[in-house]
Amino acid sequence: MNAADQARSLELARAIAAAAVRFRTHFPDARANLTPWRDDPQTRAWAEAESVDLSFHFPGWNPRNQCRSMLVQLRLEGAPVAGRPRLLGVVIRGLTYESERWRLATVGDWQPSGQHLPEPGVVARLHQVCRELFDIFEAPPGGALHPSDRDPGAEDEGRAA
Repeated sequence: MNAADQARSLELARAIAAAAVRFRTHFPDARANLTPWRDDPQTRAWAEAESVDLSFHFPGWNPRNQCRSMLVQLRLEGAPVAGRPRLLGVVIRGLTYESERWRLATVGDWQPSGQHLPEPGVVARLHQVCRELFDIFEAPPGGALHPSDRDPGAEDEGRAA
């Protein structure tokens, strides 16, 4: 669902604004769009209340990013009603006018998948953006940690118990 439509409380509006600022900190050439979806009956039929969607458009084709735009979908614990909901995951899609080129999800190893992947430096910046988004929305305990942030000993203890 469009981020602009989801900003129903001051706290959530601030979190969405902070998310846009964080993204632009790492990708300063990008222009934020808080309404990436059309407002028509067909699109509204597919709206997901547990998602806050925003997009970022670059001035032109970016070979490092392997895209022209990025769609950022924040998956929330529940439909935002009041306050700031917890963030369960992030999906970022690299897009052109023709199609999706790649996607990165904060599930598993956080690695992008697709036909035309962004450069490793861009992937590292995307990982950092995702970490910061979890900080903004206060990730759930044991929530989507980047694989390099996980404590390897904790997994071994869990298996032994």
